[in-house]
Amino acid sequence: MLRILAPLIAVLLAAAPPALAETPVDEPPEIPRLDQLFDDLKRERNEASAERIANFIREEWLRSGSATIDLMMQWSGKAMSEKRYEVALDFLDQVVVLSPEFAEGWNRRATVHYMMGSYAKSMADIEHTLRLEPRHFGALSGMAAIFKTYEMKEPALETFKRVLDVYPMLRSAQEEVADLAEELAGEGI
Repeated sequence: MLRILAPLIAVLLAAAPPALAETPVDEPPEIPRLDQLFDDLKRERNEASAERIANFIREEWLRSGSATIDLMMQWSGKAMSEKRYEVALDFLDQVVVLSPEFAEGWNRRATVHYMMGSYAKSMADIEHTLRLEPRHFGALSGMAAIFKTYEMKEPALETFKRVLDVYPMLRSAQEEVADLAEELAGEGI
């Protein structure tokens, strides 16, 4: 019986995918999509192309992996667009409790706090966002805007420079860096 099955086993083993240990070492590891997008964003020198890449990144940030979280994020976005900030906060409070590792939940809540003028709460959520995703150019821009609100020009300048480290073609950050550098030069820092 074994002699009859031996050729069949040999054929099956030959057709089987190679074991992980047999994978050639010289193949580069696959780069996760978000990392690749950030690499592309940093290298892109065309503003419109960079904006498209940034939009892909934003789409990736919105992928929570949970239908419940995604639905609450949609509801919070609708409430924000209707300027019903308390309602948006109710949804976002649930998002950060249910999914504390979802950086975009923290960032969205930071945005709502900012829109309500609660800058300390916004800054706390921004810091949490940046612990989870240090390349979050939206959170960095929000942080810089809060620094500007408090006339903290040097930290604002440094934070806008951090934005440009991640997203060099972001026109608004380029303009902020130029304006703040000029203001600070005039003040003789």
